[in-house]
Amino acid sequence: MKKTKYIFSSGRLERKDNTLKFTPVDPEGTKGGASYLPVVELETLYFFGSIDANSNLYTFLGQNQIDVHFFDYYENYQGSFMPKEQLLSGELVIRQSQAYTDKKHRLRLARAFVYGAVGNIQKNLRYYERREKPLTDFISTIEKLEEQLEAAADISALMGLEGNIRQTYYQAFDHILEGFEMGNRSRQPPSNEVNALISFGNSLCYTLCMNAIYHTQLNPTISFLHQPGRRRYSLALDLAEVFKPILVDKVIFTVLNRKIVQKEHFERKMEGCFLKENGRKKFIEVWQEKLKETFKHPELKKSISYKHLIKVECYKLINDLLGIETYKPFKMRW
Repeated sequence: MKKTKYIFSSGRLERKDNTLKFTPVDPEGTKGGASYLPVVELETLYFFGSIDANSNLYTFLGQNQIDVHFFDYYENYQGSFMPKEQLLSGELVIRQSQAYTDKKHRLRLARAFVYGAVGNIQKNLRYYERREKPLTDFISTIEKLEEQLEAAADISALMGLEGNIRQTYYQAFDHILEGFEMGNRSRQPPSNEVNALISFGNSLCYTLCMNAIYHTQLNPTISFLHQPGRRRYSLALDLAEVFKPILVDKVIFTVLNRKIVQKEHFERKMEGCFLKENGRKKFIEVWQEKLKETFKHPELKKSISYKHLIKVECYKLINDLLGIETYKPFKMRW
């Protein structure tokens, strides 16, 4: 199985015969010892520092179908390099475009993504309610908002309800987390440790969904819940709504409540709060373990990993677009 590699240092990435050579460079320009990355073992690269590379390197990455995602020092997602598309389907592109322009079809799919997100949010809350956390009022409020989803007449109304649900959900974090407070959701920059983890985790989830979409015949720029925009893979935003509670939030609860990530792993800069490099590494270790975790899929009747689950969701969406089976979002049953 091919691997994902996370590189936190700045440096130079270049081709060396049929492998990749990475040479770290510190802020003073001093080079460190080079490391080699066999391309046959790589699926995806994540960079959290400045990278010096040339067009020949990207050609080599493309030939070997290696995706690359770039983040800045403050964990902000900056962009991606994706190899030339190999899986093309004119029929599916047409069907996907038609579903977007058909108001009823688009609204049905958008509503399904929100239902999936809400179902997984409620599973998280009920899990901690059973562990004597005072979450009954939050669950009740979200249930009442969920009842209004079917009556939402357009995408704007649907997004408004989804925003209110997620705001209520985030208010419950202060009762779930031990030793940390979230307060209000803040992004650019995140105001505290919990917001920093949410922003970082959501970016990882977005790129994970992007990778899954890219390796199917779906067009990542044609979305249903989020408005398609220039230079962004908005369909990944749609899918990420379903999986953020399952992946991002569960990892946050784990790393904070088990004290894997602590106050010392954050720093305050530019009026915001950010993970230090050692904090990012600890979060990603737990993130990777979560993605490798397997469970018995209720529909497939076999064990799959959470990473593979996202690709399964893509194929369910394809079946809907082709008129084979109505898309139903994945919801946790535990």
